[in-house]
Amino acid sequence: MTSFAALGNDLYTGRRSVDFVGRYKRWYIISGVLLGLAVLGLVWHGLNLSLEFRGGSEFRVTGVSASTGYEVKAKDAVRGVAPGSDVSVTHIGSNQVRVQTDKLDDSQSVAVKNALAKTYDKNPQEVSASFVGPSWGASVSQKALQALIVFLLLVALVMALYFRTWKMSVASLVALLHDLVITVGIYALAGFEVSPASMIGFLTILGYSLYDTVVVFDKVRENTTEAMGNGRMTYAQAANLAVNQTLVRSINTTVVALLPIGSLLVIGILFLGPGTLLDLSLALFVGIAAGAYSSIFIATPLFVHMREKEPVVVDLARRAQRHQAKQAAAAQAQPVTEGELVEEGDAAAGAEARERVSAAAAPGRTAGAAPTRSGEGEQGSGRRIHPYAQTGPRNQPKRPPRSRR
Repeated sequence: MTSFAALGNDLYTGRRSVDFVGRYKRWYIISGVLLGLAVLGLVWHGLNLSLEFRGGSEFRVTGVSASTGYEVKAKDAVRGVAPGSDVSVTHIGSNQVRVQTDKLDDSQSVAVKNALAKTYDKNPQEVSASFVGPSWGASVSQKALQALIVFLLLVALVMALYFRTWKMSVASLVALLHDLVITVGIYALAGFEVSPASMIGFLTILGYSLYDTVVVFDKVRENTTEAMGNGRMTYAQAANLAVNQTLVRSINTTVVALLPIGSLLVIGILFLGPGTLLDLSLALFVGIAAGAYSSIFIATPLFVHMREKEPVVVDLARRAQRHQAKQAAAAQAQPVTEGELVEEGDAAAGAEARERVSAAAAPGRTAGAAPTRSGEGEQGSGRRIHPYAQTGPRNQPKRPPRSRR
């Protein structure tokens, strides 16, 4: 834990740094592969829509354990009444079987109910039957799409006003769509069922992804504004420092959010089976993980890439290069002392530093000799000393004795 805290401190101060912005091509390639797989899954497999979206009949049989062959028994019972019907059988919890079929009329529904009761040796009252029309799912999908469009428009407007640049809004929305496409694509590739609870999870992802991106962008704005004023860092360097400074916070927030969701996901898979809890937690788990990735690796590099050709940013790069060149020249000209920090294991650099110290000390002083004084206040090592410090720690006026006051 201490080392992780030390890492966060080093990242914040710039002592250590990960070049997120400079390696943007690598992140774009990774995201391109993920998006390509997601689109391929959507085109090739499509989404496994739940009964609420496609419509049909549903039967639930209670008191049935997950014994071997329960799925085959249910399909045979349904197809004995409605041949050719598309049947989906799922075990829910520890003692319930859910059977979903295409739309059946009243007589077929009663017949399937009795057949399932006979197959599992249950009373017909222990088998529930219900019908859901596709209009309900279509209405939910339409409302969700309308809410998504309104949400994106309002978010783009608010972010453009807050950050005073529309390019941050575009970068945020690109990262947001990146998260949604990857999440939906994973559902398509894995064959997970898309239910109304999944739709709620998809919409919840929007808020989390934008929250993480806005936190990073706020630090980017702070660092880049400072860089514009002093000209010590390029725009890309200031933005990259902001990502490093918020990296530990992003990791901590993501882990804290994923732990309880992962617990709900495990409980839903092992104990509860398919249902609202499993659908919602699965969408949140995938979306939050994708949102953490996009806020670090996609949003900020894309924003810097969009601004790199602006005259103000180009002029800042020139100023920063001149400043950094002066800093490097001053560091090379500065004499080396015995206390110079040398990286661990860098024996060659340490030997070179000691040789430079010996060469600097040889002309003007010998071992154990006191430092020489000159009119310009220099020691034999060549280091300039302030005149007030040459006569002692402090050159303060002395008070006269009490008898002479």
